[in-house]
Amino acid sequence: MTVRSMAAAGETVGRRDGARADKAASRPAIPQAGLVAARNAYAGRRRRERFLAADLFGEPTWDILLDLYIAAGEGRSVPTTSACIGAHVPPTTALRWLRVLEARGLVEREDDGADGRRTFVCLTSQGIEAMNGLMLQWHAAINVAPRPAQVILASEDTLAGPAIHAPGHHPCADDLLALRL
Repeated sequence: MTVRSMAAAGETVGRRDGARADKAASRPAIPQAGLVAARNAYAGRRRRERFLAADLFGEPTWDILLDLYIAAGEGRSVPTTSACIGAHVPPTTALRWLRVLEARGLVEREDDGADGRRTFVCLTSQGIEAMNGLMLQWHAAINVAPRPAQVILASEDTLAGPAIHAPGHHPCADDLLALRL
């Protein structure tokens, strides 16, 4: 059965059924700012693959957490197979990392009431709280305008002299700010 035929038959596609919806409603809310930061982080990870080989960046757990956080914010259920695909690694590797995340209390699996062959994976309350904290910090850090550095041009006599920066501003701070995502 295709997604289109399921929708035509009135079946829900990618949305939570009643039991999963009730459980999801008891989890912490996902703030819009956190959702925006997560979408940007996930999209940024995909963008960099246009310039650098994807195998240089092996973080399947991070991809899974971002994917599940975004799905939770959008009210979507994520089948386990989709979470594996979203991790951009072989399914056995993704399943191994899902078990690690589950053992640490960050994700949980839920049976599909309509199809006994399928399970869904979602963030737990602990997982959502952790991601909320991180995403809100990233959102705030990205949206803070950096302080302009004071630049004193060296005279011809002191071309090799040290640069002077604003008090409390480290010369590498701009590099660190750019690396936050």
